[in-house]
Amino acid sequence: MKLLENKVALITGAARGIGKAVALKFASEGANIAFTDIREDENFNKTLSELQAFGIQAKGYVSNAASFEESHEVVKQIVADFGRIDVLVNNAGITRDGLLLRMSEEQWDAVITVNLKSAFNFSHAVVPVMMRQKGGSIINMSSVVGVGGNAGQCNYSASKAGMIGLAKSIAKEMGAKGIRANAIAPGFIITEMTGQLSEEVKENWLKTIPLRRGGTPEDIANVATFLASDLSSYVTGQVIQVDGGM
Repeated sequence: MKLLENKVALITGAARGIGKAVALKFASEGANIAFTDIREDENFNKTLSELQAFGIQAKGYVSNAASFEESHEVVKQIVADFGRIDVLVNNAGITRDGLLLRMSEEQWDAVITVNLKSAFNFSHAVVPVMMRQKGGSIINMSSVVGVGGNAGQCNYSASKAGMIGLAKSIAKEMGAKGIRANAIAPGFIITEMTGQLSEEVKENWLKTIPLRRGGTPEDIANVATFLASDLSSYVTGQVIQVDGGM
């Protein structure tokens, strides 16, 4: 039997990057997949086709994860379509980097709203569903900069630190209901986002990583699969850094 056989997983911001890798890995382990993204484009439709190729039930939903109302509406629709939600992966996120003294209010608000408020929105909508089911797993996609901070990323670091606090608090509040909540803190992962960095920046970053390589989205997806599955049934309130030892 596959690790996630017959489970229903909801993954936000999953049309590309880490979210897509998590969705594909979950599907390969037998999960039915509901995913959201801000728009229906080529990436959205390609991801949906790749998921359906696993022979599982898969559906994409256009939704603004930063909107409380839209998040609750899409969760209602997913429950109507799939019957349940066993796993929530709060993955939607953006960056608007800049030094603190040059950071605009818009840069701050955009990142906190999309990254952190979206995790609250979907957790708030999904927890009642999981309570009725007497169990579930919530996975917040944080970052190593949410653990240690990073110059030029005050907004992003704060949002990702907030996702850790949110997961730990949900774990304490909902443990008696059988709901687990954990955070994954990826390090330097090779994605479209990091692909925009200069070669010099990437080389300097790699020197700080004991494994001497960047991670892949699949490295993150493997850990997410563990946290989504019954293999981690006694793991909650934790932050797992997937960073090559940096």
